[in-house]
Amino acid sequence: MTSREYPALPRGRHRLSREDVRLAQRDKLLLGMADAVSEKGYAKTTVADVLRRAHVSRETFYQQFSDKEDCFLATLDRCADLVLSMVVSAVAPLADVPTLDRFTRALNRYLAALVDQWPVTRTFFLECYAAGPVARKRRFAAQDRFAQAVHAGFSPDPAWRALPDPEFAARFLAAGLSSLVAGAVSADEPERLADLHAPVTDLVRHLLR
Repeated sequence: MTSREYPALPRGRHRLSREDVRLAQRDKLLLGMADAVSEKGYAKTTVADVLRRAHVSRETFYQQFSDKEDCFLATLDRCADLVLSMVVSAVAPLADVPTLDRFTRALNRYLAALVDQWPVTRTFFLECYAAGPVARKRRFAAQDRFAQAVHAGFSPDPAWRALPDPEFAARFLAAGLSSLVAGAVSADEPERLADLHAPVTDLVRHLLR
């Protein structure tokens, strides 16, 4: 989901199914929500703001979502799915590569994705707190999924399994990284994310000794 790209549906007769059209419109609305919230904040964003960016009718919006919050929650879910799938795809071909090398590649892919999707990153890491308890639960559920992926990636390594509580170590690592990312996002300084790569990798290297 790349910010500010709103692919237009073909005009006139086309071979897209009704479901294809529905999904394309949904994607445009999620993009519109992420961009609007990143720019204006969740509290000040209206459905009209989303529609202006997505170029989708109000009727179509309410065919997809019950209200602004419903659309925002779907946006959070899509953001989490996107980033996690990118990380998984980055390490999938590296099953026989040493654990630290796989983690280094996954971390690099993760941080690059956050910079590339900056409005989405701002929406996910900051604006979820303004959107109420359901949004916050979704955000922390996504963090738990990330922690589970970290644990799964490290678990074949004997050094990781030798830690007092490997699953807690994965949750701690995910939460710490999330907090550091949120700090850079709050300052609106995407260039700071690249600076996290070396110290986080060094920490994991020591954990695996």
